[in-house]
Amino acid sequence: MANLLDANIIQLQQTGAGPAVVLLHCLGVDRHLWDFATESLSRDFMVLTYDLPGHGKTPVPANPYSIEHLSELLAAVLGRAQVRRAHVMGISLGGLVAQHFAATYANRVDRLVLIDTTPRYTDELREMWAQRAAAARSAGVGSLTEDLLKIWFTPEFLKQNPPAVRYVRDMFARTSGEGYALACEALAAADLRPFIRKISAPTLVICGDQDIPSFLDSSRWLARDIPHARIEWLSPARHASVLEQPDVFLRLVREFLG
Repeated sequence: MANLLDANIIQLQQTGAGPAVVLLHCLGVDRHLWDFATESLSRDFMVLTYDLPGHGKTPVPANPYSIEHLSELLAAVLGRAQVRRAHVMGISLGGLVAQHFAATYANRVDRLVLIDTTPRYTDELREMWAQRAAAARSAGVGSLTEDLLKIWFTPEFLKQNPPAVRYVRDMFARTSGEGYALACEALAAADLRPFIRKISAPTLVICGDQDIPSFLDSSRWLARDIPHARIEWLSPARHASVLEQPDVFLRLVREFLG
């Protein structure tokens, strides 16, 4: 168990040189989610990735935590790396962290990319997070794999079983049940709607066109309510849209970051 806000426990990975870009991964996986993007972006940017608490090589926190805590951790990690400002990109769980960070540390964010994420889960999905947390603790994250893969990827992509699907399946088998459950509970409690209009950074909202309806609605809401935001759709793609459509994603991001 670890102190969540101790940035020294984070193994920060840095590649390339230039303006800083921080990539925040989603629930149940690790920083290697972004391996497909790191080589391309590091030609022009300093790319920073790390494992969120309870994922990959970052220890499971000793206590429950909130999205706000993960935002503070990001600030501490950037401070340790002596990065004053950065472009910030986050998918799903990472997207909630990015939203809060951009609203709370506005002077540290150049541009913001929010992918398949929401400021608040519906009441129905909040109940679902409690069920997933219980299942992860009792039977491990691997017990959720088959249902989660159907949410993350389109049937055609799953049938092909490419490296991206195999990576996610492997991560679900290896991710800590307690680490996953604590993140589920942080997601269930999150409500970032009061923060959204405080985001001043130019923002690109990206979503898979076949994600579940609540994420489609949330993406439209974010693009409408963040002051300087626009939306792009990845197709065909579900929740792990960046893994289904990596080339289109990278083109959109490169155009947006300039």
